[in-house]
Amino acid sequence: MQLHISPSLRHVTVFPGKGVREFIKVKAGSKRFSYRMVLYSLLFFTFLLRFVFVMTAVETIDGQRNCSSLGCLGKRLAPRILGRTSPSSVPEVLYEVFEEPSRVIDEKNPGSDIPQSLEEFMAEMRDSRPDARTFALKLKTMVNYLEQRTRTAKIQEYLYRHVASSSIPKQLYCLTLRLANEHSMNSAARLQLPNPEQVPYLVDNSFFHFVLASDNVLAASVVANSLVRNSLKAEKVVLHIITDKKTYAPMQAWFALHPLTPAVIEVKALHQFDWISKGKVPVMEAMEKDQKARSQFRGGSQAIVASDTERPHVIAAKLQAMSPKYNSIMNHIRIHLPELFPSLNKIVFLDDDIVIQTDLSPLWDIDMNGKVNGAVQTCSGDDKFVMSKRLKNYLNFSHPLIANNFHPEECAWAYGMNIFDLKAWRNSNITDSYYQWLQLNLKSDLSLWQLGTLPPGLIAFHGNVHVIDPFWHMLGLGYQENTSLIDAENAGVVHFNGRAKPWLDIAFPQLRPLWARYINFSDKFIKGCHIRDA
Repeated sequence: MQLHISPSLRHVTVFPGKGVREFIKVKAGSKRFSYRMVLYSLLFFTFLLRFVFVMTAVETIDGQRNCSSLGCLGKRLAPRILGRTSPSSVPEVLYEVFEEPSRVIDEKNPGSDIPQSLEEFMAEMRDSRPDARTFALKLKTMVNYLEQRTRTAKIQEYLYRHVASSSIPKQLYCLTLRLANEHSMNSAARLQLPNPEQVPYLVDNSFFHFVLASDNVLAASVVANSLVRNSLKAEKVVLHIITDKKTYAPMQAWFALHPLTPAVIEVKALHQFDWISKGKVPVMEAMEKDQKARSQFRGGSQAIVASDTERPHVIAAKLQAMSPKYNSIMNHIRIHLPELFPSLNKIVFLDDDIVIQTDLSPLWDIDMNGKVNGAVQTCSGDDKFVMSKRLKNYLNFSHPLIANNFHPEECAWAYGMNIFDLKAWRNSNITDSYYQWLQLNLKSDLSLWQLGTLPPGLIAFHGNVHVIDPFWHMLGLGYQENTSLIDAENAGVVHFNGRAKPWLDIAFPQLRPLWARYINFSDKFIKGCHIRDA
């Protein structure tokens, strides 16, 4: 280092040496480091203050008192920061009131002390400023009352839908009468179906054989029209229509006067089958016993809706079990398909509440792997209401006969559009098993299952079901109106299973056009009976 002093001694100049210069550089670097630390500290404390502000706001919103000191704030925030839970601030008396048994309220005379809405309840609480117990009792009473009213309204809705779905619309009754009259007056309505040249096709296994069992002329016409219109090989389609004795003449007249050339259509009544006319038929005996047991055991629809303990959806299922459809011979006869069509090896069975929207001939190319029944499973899919069905939804697993033979979580499958390998069926004991379980259910006072022919079908075909792609069978169009219309339009077959059948006034208006497009509303029989598009 050099030191220079001016002659006047007024100025002193210092020239640092190399070592001092390095020292000064180090000091300067330390200052920059300190500045950075200060900046980072400020950022950290800014974040911390924001966090404290948010937590304090939450405390205030929760109804806590404001803290006047950091110590108070720390006691409140520390458990949250450290992940610990603080004791509940809800008064214990509220839990005691809610756990007390609820009283049944007379809906017609609930009393003036029960608020009828949340607005009334809040106004009363503001005016009276009650203690916690009085508040809880009043709230619980109001909620129970409104819940009871909601349950009653829901059950009434199910009952009305049950009545509507079980009745025959006057338009369909009119159509049946007009066609029956036409059958008696017009020889063209009595033409043999099929014509003599086509009779050999009825037992020819090179054709695509479909079976439809129905006593509803209009519904059968939609199934037949949609099948033939969407078929790429209509000349190879044979549709066997099975009906009952009273509907045979109207059904014969309709298809005689509305031919679906080049497809082959056969209309046959049950009494015309040799197998049924020979003597006692198990399905007839089972139906008689089933109807007798239901009338004595269940007490009718009024007894079902009078229950105070059942949930509404359980009552809805029991009402549906009372539907005439489930006691109809048309619903039971499918278990005897091998006997009804002894010359056929493979058929596709169709319900009368479906609409076909694609060519179904590829179903004959599906390898069934030795299974008897090709069906769509109903335990997975976007529609959680319809496609969430397992065996536990149909069978009573509290009964040892069911619990010891089946698993509750096993997937269910659907009737409506099924491929049946009749050759494999004849080599099985499916039909015998079906009737054995029907007898067991009748002996147990219908405690194994309650709803229709699907539960015994699930049991009888157990282990003999080949799962097919859901494209071939979309269900639920008669259950709920929020069914995706886009999905329905893109499905191969749509099924209006449920109460809201497309020919009823309770049908869902946005879904009905899928069915109505296959009806000619200018037809004289359709117009004469005032059957309209909407």
